[in-house]
Amino acid sequence: MNNNVNDLDGTLAALADPTRRKVIDLLRDGPRPAGELAQAVEMSAPALSRHLRVLRAGGLVQAEAGGDDARLRLYTLRQEPFAALQAWLDQVQAFWAEQLGSFKDHVERGG
Repeated sequence: MNNNVNDLDGTLAALADPTRRKVIDLLRDGPRPAGELAQAVEMSAPALSRHLRVLRAGGLVQAEAGGDDARLRLYTLRQEPFAALQAWLDQVQAFWAEQLGSFKDHVERGG
């Protein structure tokens, strides 16, 4: 359980920055090279590199060699951290649905 909490903390920390969320949104359309991502978020390549490092460390993206040029890195999303985040959100939502259902029952009984 503790490892899952640490993973979730890393995911949330990586997603805390709006630039990194924008990169995630861009990668939902498919793999992209770092240079294209930097241009899309209107940021220098070195500045974006720091954001990509955080996303990689959080396990949200991975970099793979792209095509014929071994220096070209294509960034893609990884499903696992988003699935874990969704599972946690589902648990929170279930808790609140139960709480609100109990409150509704209480009010309807004239509580």
